[in-house]
Amino acid sequence: MENNPPRYNQGVELYVNPLVASTEYFCQRSENELIETGEKQKEYIKRKENELQHITPNKMFRWSNESRLVPHMVLVSGVPGVGKTTLMQKIVYDWVKGDLYQRFSFVFFFKFRELNRWDKVSLETLILHHYPYLWQQLGNILQDPEKLLFIFDGLDESNHLLNFTSCHLCSDPKQSEHWSQIVVNLVRKSLLNGCSVLMTSRLTRLAPTNCMVFQRIIEMIGFHSEEQQIYFDNFFRDPELAEKAFTYVRQNDTLYTFCYLPSYCWIICTVLSRSFQTTSSDQQVSLLPRTVTQLFAIFVANILSNHSPEKSGAQKLLQSMGWMAEHGVMNHRIVFDGRDLESFHVDNKSKLLSSFLMESEEPVSYSFLHLTVQEFFSAFVHYADYSPEKLQKSLEEAESNDYGHYEMFLRFLCGLSDASTRSLLTGYMDRKADQTSGDVITWLKKSIIEEPKMKESVFKKQSLLRTFFYLFETQNKVLVQESLKTLRRLDLCGVHMSALGCAVLAFILENCTNIFDLNLSKCSIDSNRLERLAPTLKKIVILSLSGNKLPDRACIQLASIIRNTSSLKVLDLSGNRLSGSYLGDLMKALPSPTCRIQELR
Repeated sequence: MENNPPRYNQGVELYVNPLVASTEYFCQRSENELIETGEKQKEYIKRKENELQHITPNKMFRWSNESRLVPHMVLVSGVPGVGKTTLMQKIVYDWVKGDLYQRFSFVFFFKFRELNRWDKVSLETLILHHYPYLWQQLGNILQDPEKLLFIFDGLDESNHLLNFTSCHLCSDPKQSEHWSQIVVNLVRKSLLNGCSVLMTSRLTRLAPTNCMVFQRIIEMIGFHSEEQQIYFDNFFRDPELAEKAFTYVRQNDTLYTFCYLPSYCWIICTVLSRSFQTTSSDQQVSLLPRTVTQLFAIFVANILSNHSPEKSGAQKLLQSMGWMAEHGVMNHRIVFDGRDLESFHVDNKSKLLSSFLMESEEPVSYSFLHLTVQEFFSAFVHYADYSPEKLQKSLEEAESNDYGHYEMFLRFLCGLSDASTRSLLTGYMDRKADQTSGDVITWLKKSIIEEPKMKESVFKKQSLLRTFFYLFETQNKVLVQESLKTLRRLDLCGVHMSALGCAVLAFILENCTNIFDLNLSKCSIDSNRLERLAPTLKKIVILSLSGNKLPDRACIQLASIIRNTSSLKVLDLSGNRLSGSYLGDLMKALPSPTCRIQELR
């Protein structure tokens, strides 16, 4: 039996719940699937609750009602940090212990990032490179493919697009082929027919991939709210501290949106544990993050303060690592090798390096702790090592992509324009960091559509909403007022408004009091999101909430808006489900002395 499984952190229980999903769903994802999944996760699960089948790790190779067979080829998908690799490691770990899949005599674990180093190779050579102690038995082992499980982790890290419809088939384990063909032929059953294959991938890599060759496709969706609470309880140990931290996260839409990811939970808990353990209440408040930029700035600052007594050396490493991160973001790369480190002058002997980069075994490769950590450093380096030419080039590259690939990079870039956020990393910034901030703010002002027309496309409206996210990260109220001072009508009709999107819009409306006409028709607004927006609608004259399928309970929020918004003249509530016991609240508010509504639809 294969007795050298990958390392698995036994100290943290695995609470993720994989769900079966259709291949069509993958093709609909935007480039920044991290944000989209976080915002849509709960409603997606609720909407698909009756259609999705919960799959636990021990049932991946059991009968599938969808494909009407016992699957041998299984694909596990999910966004970065949701726990795909950890799940694969746990499967091997449990198999070695004898707790899982004992029908397999051998489990072979491969990472695509390591396969990239190969060119032509035979399956036998590939196996023996990783498991050299099997050289005497391998011939006999491969004679019984039904007892073999091959795990291929990280399809999105492959340098080659695997063509599962390829006509080039091989069946000889001794025959040399390009390594990508070896993988394809195992999945296509041409090679070792009867064996089982388990593969993982990020969602965005699946859109151009023919997934029909897999007999079961699983999407890992991360933590439910109850599981997030369990994670916090386990992390803090102290029930009072765990509840304090989780309450803070629940009240912060930005942090709570990303809390479905185990890796984000770890970062958030790490930051909050340091914040809540400070002795000064003023210092504690200053260390509590309000934006994603502040979260990662505090996270990096904590690491630097604990592991880096010498600032000048650390600053040099951060700059080198930052430019490598930036190069990776701009060129869609998340895996680096020794040549990359040498090219960007990253000192691989620095003890601080392991705090931000993970190193894989032979052949050696490096990747950041999380994709978002890489994106943070790619923005941070422009403040740590100012170059107007490089900044302009990166902004132009980011602007040329309309699918959200650079959205986190731009959020961080805008977030760091805030001096108080930058102060968290005092001593590691360039003396010209203020010039970077000025350049970014200038770019942001130019990118704002000052007065969008009411009939613009949904695409343009989504672009405007993304700009609002950038403004939110700056936390610069004066900038919001100046940038949007000519905006009178705001039309977001047809744009999906998540809980986080509503929190961002509330920030905009709170600081931009010249908007009188707000169209939120067909925006997936529910009663909770309406409650978040209600206090910021005091200056609105025309409000459209049509086509949101608002439930009866929303009448409570609507009644509050009518009573507290004396300027409201036109209210469109058509296309909603306003009936039932709460309708009385709305009916009582309409004849109230503060109601100024002249037209009600």
